[in-house]
Amino acid sequence: MQERLQKILSKCGIASRRKAEEIILDGQVTVNGAIATIGMKADFQKDHIKVRGKLIIKGFGPKVYLMLNKPDKCITSLHDPEGRPTVKDFLKGVKAGVFPVGRLDYNSEGLLILTNDGDLANSILHPAKKIDKTYLVKINGVLEDKDILKLERGIKLDDGRKTAPARIRKVKKTGVNSWIEITIHEGKKRQIRRMLERVGHSVIRLRRTKVNGLELGRLPAGAFRYLTPEEIRKLKKEAVGN
Repeated sequence: MQERLQKILSKCGIASRRKAEEIILDGQVTVNGAIATIGMKADFQKDHIKVRGKLIIKGFGPKVYLMLNKPDKCITSLHDPEGRPTVKDFLKGVKAGVFPVGRLDYNSEGLLILTNDGDLANSILHPAKKIDKTYLVKINGVLEDKDILKLERGIKLDDGRKTAPARIRKVKKTGVNSWIEITIHEGKKRQIRRMLERVGHSVIRLRRTKVNGLELGRLPAGAFRYLTPEEIRKLKKEAVGN
């Protein structure tokens, strides 16, 4: 049966559908020796599909779900042409072909979900699902109440696009800097840093602590663990609806 290449790559644990499009556009995917294009369909059981020259193994393995406490100075990718550390470097012993669900910036850290369940990943990333993501952020200075109100109502970014409403909570003040907790459900590039820059505060440190109620807890930086059946059930209920 023919399916879109994005869906096949997602099912195989190569990447989320969104990331799969980037890989295809980058010319990294071939079907029967020809460079693939967006919109192309293939039959997983009959066609020879390669990613970066490596043939995708026939058959789908069991679904795997885990969380990683991504350290900073690390790329949220399984491959980096510049040779920088990637999240894959911290997944020693994980045999399944998992991929990151969403991303965290090079200098950001914290909770990152990885899975080979393409349907779940696509649902978590879909804007219509409005999946909450919570971050602990150290900023220069202290947020004034008027700026908190702007952020909570939604603020125009440097490209003119307005963010959806956010939830802000002051955590503590440390000298000339302070910590806040911010919850959003969008995933625009460098969104939190850009939001805070618009109200005059630069980000010193940013750590994601929760995704839809799934908590990072005391997991050490660079460590990962498999999600519990209950955590998986909750994620699927909220994101996929089953």
